Amino acid sequence: MSEKAQWLTSSEDPPHGKVDRGIELSRKKPRIVINIILFILTIGTTLLAGALQQGVNPLQEPGQIVKGLPFSIALLFILLSHEMGHYLASKKYHVDATLPYFIPAPTFIGTFGAVIKMRSPVHSKKVLFDIGAAGPLAGVIVTLPILIIGLKLSVVKIIEAPLEGQLILGTSLILSFLTKVVLGNLPDTYHIIIHPLGFAGWIGLLVTSLNLMPVGQLDGGHIAYAVLGRKSQIISRVVIIALLGLGIWGVPMWLFWAILLIFLLGTKHPPTLDYDAPLDGKRKMVGVIMLFVFIITFIPVPFGSM
Repeated sequence: MSEKAQWLTSSEDPPHGKVDRGIELSRKKPRIVINIILFILTIGTTLLAGALQQGVNPLQEPGQIVKGLPFSIALLFILLSHEMGHYLASKKYHVDATLPYFIPAPTFIGTFGAVIKMRSPVHSKKVLFDIGAAGPLAGVIVTLPILIIGLKLSVVKIIEAPLEGQLILGTSLILSFLTKVVLGNLPDTYHIIIHPLGFAGWIGLLVTSLNLMPVGQLDGGHIAYAVLGRKSQIISRVVIIALLGLGIWGVPMWLFWAILLIFLLGTKHPPTLDYDAPLDGKRKMVGVIMLFVFIITFIPVPFGSM
């Protein structure tokens, strides 16, 4: 990050909502070539992942790869909505941020998600809160209708004998509720063969809960710091201990996520200049709502097998 890109004052917004032209002209022009290349690659990997989920062998049936389109489009739309929530909120407050970088990956979902990078500091807790909350809010608003449509299109049938190696998706409070609303109360002998749109929605819930964890510089970490200030570090430590406990208990994903947070993403939040200033009541209420969203989207055991 260029130091010339920083504000010259500690105020959260430039005077009269305008950007100092000397600062604006000193910023590097955004390079979107890498963003475009990564996005195209992620279209390819998610398209392939969606086709494989449909039982397509891309080597033998390359023309059938289009069967992966519903999953690919839905998942990319969810991820893009999340990141654009952050991006547009950053632009609103004149925080220099990149366009989303999508991360293609050779996994069964075809991606490791997407990120944006803030290239100028955030001096105000109000701005930090708004940017942190905008992504999960936008993401979950898009995720829920996709998930509902996916559940409506899913197949419900009796499976009398366990299927070897069949992947079982874990559930969350909101997923259990929506499943009962859409499909009714199903006996234990019935299983849901989830539609690709439903699977994309399930991933959207998982991504939302991961980002809303009140740790470090995750979205939830931004929100927790804005609401609680330096006391948020206590919450961060409690969450890390809980994740380690879940990992040791037998959910490897949470052990991996805890290690990633500790050694790569970090568990501490850098202070803002107004670290002692209280957040307004309206944003505190939104903070409570975001905590509720985290609780209802959290999936204790994301994956299992039959």
